[in-house]
Amino acid sequence: MTTSLFVQLLVNGLIVGTLYGVVAMSFVLIYKASQIVNFAQGEFLLIGAWVCWWIMTDLQLPFFWSFLFTLAFMVVFGILLQVVVLRPLIGEPIISVIMVTIGLSIFFQAMMKWMFGVFVQPFPPIFETSSVTILGLQVQTAYVMSLVISLIAMGLFAWFFKFSKIGLAMRATAFNQQVAQSLGVSVKQMFAISWAISAVVSALAGVVVGIVNGVSAGLSLFGFKVFPAVILGGLDSIIGAVVGGLIIGVLENMAEYVDGQFLHIGNLYAVAPYYVLIIILMIKPYGLFGTKNIERV
Repeated sequence: MTTSLFVQLLVNGLIVGTLYGVVAMSFVLIYKASQIVNFAQGEFLLIGAWVCWWIMTDLQLPFFWSFLFTLAFMVVFGILLQVVVLRPLIGEPIISVIMVTIGLSIFFQAMMKWMFGVFVQPFPPIFETSSVTILGLQVQTAYVMSLVISLIAMGLFAWFFKFSKIGLAMRATAFNQQVAQSLGVSVKQMFAISWAISAVVSALAGVVVGIVNGVSAGLSLFGFKVFPAVILGGLDSIIGAVVGGLIIGVLENMAEYVDGQFLHIGNLYAVAPYYVLIIILMIKPYGLFGTKNIERV
């Protein structure tokens, strides 16, 4: 029983870790493009989940079409947010922009509560069975979908940044904005695209988490749970985001196993990733894959 529980939690940790990794890539994408840490990332998950839930319950559309319409909405939402709110702040101190993202987080939280209430709303039934058996382990169908979607998203990220024209332009912008602009790259356009992609990927994760746990204001806390993964992997590393997400996902579930079987502290899974994060940052201050900046004094 103990061994099967351990394996079950390990598998769950890897699946949740891939989802953390996908959301962490959204953090890194915005940071690489504009040097901004987006503290409203969790609200992107919340908005995406609520929009998909609303389309399914009020408009009575199937999940597939609701999901596609949600992603399309988030593209428009991300671009408008960058153009209307954040573009006028280009050239302002970074701390000012970060404070704006904190304000956006509070604003979107309040708006979602006003529009949809504060109680948890379950998604309508999507799958015929709530769980499937894989190698003798019971895994929620939504988690299987989460794993598939996360792997596809990671593959698309890799292809996009390595082979697509826009992806290469975004990499150039992240490396040096002035040089990219001199080569004909529209830096403002790259900023807008990065926010749109970040919003879409976050909404994707929000829908998956909403299917498993229901949709409520607490869903936005997922963004803060992902933050240790971002710092752990390195704020400017896509690969680091994925690795950091997997590490945090597995750590949470292993901490739950150790706590339940041996320590009996309670809620160890919630704080264990932060302890490990502190230890790793003491050894590698820029994260596992982050770029080390050397400043001349």
